[in-house]
Amino acid sequence: MDARLDPAKFAGLSEGDAHVIRNAGGRASDDAIRSLVISYKLLGTREWFVIHHTNCGMEFFTNEKMRELLASSLETAQLTEQGFKDIGKGPGSRAAEYIEWLTIRDQAQSVRDDVERIQNHPLVPENIAVYGYIFDVTSGKLIEVPAITTETAAEAA
Repeated sequence: MDARLDPAKFAGLSEGDAHVIRNAGGRASDDAIRSLVISYKLLGTREWFVIHHTNCGMEFFTNEKMRELLASSLETAQLTEQGFKDIGKGPGSRAAEYIEWLTIRDQAQSVRDDVERIQNHPLVPENIAVYGYIFDVTSGKLIEVPAITTETAAEAA
């Protein structure tokens, strides 16, 4: 979603080379997975890449903070040194309480979680390769995040 990033450019892609699905945080939301399944089932893609990036805005707030901000006001908040602050006037809405905002505490772990979620989704066939990366906005490099192993998945269960 970040307007500073051009996935085709940093991945060396030309128009038509890939289906790029963008959302806040690059997370494997239900809608992102829906788009991936369509890409595979109807258009034949065989590999998927989850790419998050450093200095992501999703690292600067929590579910609770987003819910608090929206309950107070629907106007744009301001990022301060102490975090996001609501400067708008109400009314707000408590509807945000029912949304998982998919915030990020640890970039590498969020990539692993998203790769695992995609791989384990009942609509994703086992033959789809899913890779995880973090794009470093400072260096311009893609850094591979090692895949979650079977042993790690078993330990987590």
